[in-house]
Amino acid sequence: MYAKDGENYFIVDAHIALWDGRPENQRNVHGKQFIDCFYYQGGERLMKDVFETGYVDHAIFQPAYLGEFYTNGFGQTEEAFALTQAHPDKLTYNHNWDPRNGEAGLDQLRADAERFGLKGVKLYTAEWKGGSRGWKLTDPWAYRYLEACQELGIKNIHVHKGPTIKPLDRDAFDVADIDHVASDFEDLNFIVEHVGMPRLEDFCWIATQETNVYGGLAVVMHFMYSKPRYFAQVMGELLYWIGEDKIQFSSDYAIWTPKWLIESFVDWQFPEDMGYAPITTEQKKKILGLNAAKMYDLPVPAELRLAGA
Repeated sequence: MYAKDGENYFIVDAHIALWDGRPENQRNVHGKQFIDCFYYQGGERLMKDVFETGYVDHAIFQPAYLGEFYTNGFGQTEEAFALTQAHPDKLTYNHNWDPRNGEAGLDQLRADAERFGLKGVKLYTAEWKGGSRGWKLTDPWAYRYLEACQELGIKNIHVHKGPTIKPLDRDAFDVADIDHVASDFEDLNFIVEHVGMPRLEDFCWIATQETNVYGGLAVVMHFMYSKPRYFAQVMGELLYWIGEDKIQFSSDYAIWTPKWLIESFVDWQFPEDMGYAPITTEQKKKILGLNAAKMYDLPVPAELRLAGA
């Protein structure tokens, strides 16, 4: 929980990870290229950064696999899941799937759903596999996996659709396929991580049309500091087009830690000369945690709920 000026905020960090890009896990030069943007912190450091000093009440693991780049994968499944088992009140583990794994992958998804008690998955459409450098949600096999998610009760489909990192291809993160599957799978929630940047306008039009498309603020949040007017523009467009009920706070730990992002966002306001309506405390409370708590059925103490909720 974070408290400021008599207001209390229930915080859900909806996009964190426990990566391992250490040299001994890198399969090739691409693994080094990718991890040069990231860090390995370990579980003990994660618990301290996110919960002890970071104000977060609950956080959700969104792991990428990247098996072509890392010997044991990038997302540290066993260590991350062990943390959720030790701290079920604080952590939710989402897993991943790749439609290029075919029938065997479907069997694995069913086993993973049972083992992890999955409520959500994180999909990485630009991931390399053999000679393939990406896939689309509209691929026939992807539809088979989404149908399996329906059957298994995995309702929250988080999809990386944002900035790319060498050596991945930017176009493999295009948001257009979200529009198609959101219409065909209306009982699933599609959370577009990084709100489609650098395709924010495309994302906003899709999320305005499709009631089951949401935006995750991973990567976006740090622009409060590095490009404050750009951050104001992004937030202004999101609030105007899709509204505060469909936006979720994410620190993208361990690239950034949640403490300063939360402190800064609670204090943040649109510059007066940009013409946007002021953001309210209630809107900030929804974005910082209440929206994701609702999606994941997380218990929120009565004193941290909004009036009438």
